[in-house]
Amino acid sequence: MGFIKEFKEFAMKGNVMDMAVGVIIGGAFGKIVSSLVDDILMPLVGVITGNVDFTKLQFAFGEGDMSAVLKYGNFIQNVVDFLIVAFCIFLMLKGINKLNRKKEEPAEPAAPAGPTQEELLAEIRDLLKNK
Repeated sequence: MGFIKEFKEFAMKGNVMDMAVGVIIGGAFGKIVSSLVDDILMPLVGVITGNVDFTKLQFAFGEGDMSAVLKYGNFIQNVVDFLIVAFCIFLMLKGINKLNRKKEEPAEPAAPAGPTQEELLAEIRDLLKNK
């Protein structure tokens, strides 16, 4: 029973649940960004570069059974996809950090420092001397 109890405690910790939500939202966000790249940005880049479809760019070398095809267009597409995802995440985190800074209330002024232990002991000593 100890193993199951440990696993339940681990799975129900806040960090694990937050991470699970992040992975799910990240997957959905990745689909949105992939659509942005595939359906909006890459056609615009294609128009700028003379209607070049990056996904079809390839380099074939060799002949017959020894031929090989390097599909560098797919690599370019994936690099652009990654850069856009990274940029969107950067902007999102920057916005969240900005909102968090606004929500923080100014720190309360520190309470005035009281007498030190030595000062209190000296005061007690002086009071005892006067008796």
